[in-house]
Amino acid sequence: MMACVGQYSYVAILVFVMAGCLWLEVVLRTRVFRRWRRLVLAIAPALVAFAVWDVYAIAEGHWWFDEDLILGVHLPGDLPLDEVLFFVAIPIASILTLEAVRSVRDQWSVGDEESSR
Repeated sequence: MMACVGQYSYVAILVFVMAGCLWLEVVLRTRVFRRWRRLVLAIAPALVAFAVWDVYAIAEGHWWFDEDLILGVHLPGDLPLDEVLFFVAIPIASILTLEAVRSVRDQWSVGDEESSR
């Protein structure tokens, strides 16, 4: 079965992760995407830091990606597009999960908003 997935393997995993949590936005009304500026501010620093780290590791030969399992689209620094998508998808999944827990815990405070209690 893996042979038929091939170059889409990395992206397929990301789609699977997103499919497992996107429903939280609708069903539990997490409002993560409605607050898109907050989402971007939460994701951007990690995306930049890890992208720089990956580009460095790739350039030094410490890190590589199996060309048979990725899309083959490379950004500057030989960084695969799949890896950038990882740096977006996994934080979104984490934030959706956190906000889902908060929604069922009566708006459980995580420290960046005023408490409603």
